[in-house]
Amino acid sequence: MKPFFVYLLRCADGSFYAGHTDDLELRVAQHQAGKVEGYTHSRRPVELVWSQETASRLEALSAERQIKGWGRAKKLALIAGDWDAVQRHAWGVRNPLPKHLQPSAASDIRQSILHSHGFRVDSLFASYALQPRQQSP
Repeated sequence: MKPFFVYLLRCADGSFYAGHTDDLELRVAQHQAGKVEGYTHSRRPVELVWSQETASRLEALSAERQIKGWGRAKKLALIAGDWDAVQRHAWGVRNPLPKHLQPSAASDIRQSILHSHGFRVDSLFASYALQPRQQSP
């Protein structure tokens, strides 16, 4: 049985597009060439930033629909493979974050150390993107 894929593209405007296919390489090339009408057509070039193989078209379609409902922060966590952050973003503002998903004290200490050495740590990207802190004028 031929596998199916769910995938996430980053568009030229920085937005994301989720889709599914049974031929990932061909489908990305079609998006890139503008042969797919719709969302990505006017937002080229596109870049494949995440994909996962699934056992069936139904599973791929279900995952695509789920991802399309996610916010940007959760999609970025998925791309980074940060499953703790994906879980944290699953909790809405009305639901308290379970204790096992709350940032640890060790994480707070790590951020303090990095900040004291001249790095700005964005909370969303704390585990994988450090940027030099901007100097005050």
